[in-house]
Amino acid sequence: MRICVAGAYGAFGLKHLGALAVIDGVEITSVMGPTATTVNVLAAERGINHAGATLEECISRDDVDAVILSTPTCLHAEQAITCMKAGKHVLIEIPMAVSLADSEAIVCV
Repeated sequence: MRICVAGAYGAFGLKHLGALAVIDGVEITSVMGPTATTVNVLAAERGINHAGATLEECISRDDVDAVILSTPTCLHAEQAITCMKAGKHVLIEIPMAVSLADSEAIVCV
């Protein structure tokens, strides 16, 4: 599976990058961070071919099957829905969303 880690520069994003790196059959093909400069440095350090500062840039790639959202919770619902509408599998770091309504919106996509 080819994965994008969004929010890769945060504490949980870094933990996901470390864990994914040792799983057979998993390739981190893209990372998303707050700015192009910081995420490009991270990608270079970890040997990841693509880095982007926007989720849309990362999920538009053919080499991304799934996305791990390690972004701020207030962004989870909108980002999860965007990913799923783009045909990507999504793992949302906890908490899922800031409200029951946002959580239900994610589940109903």
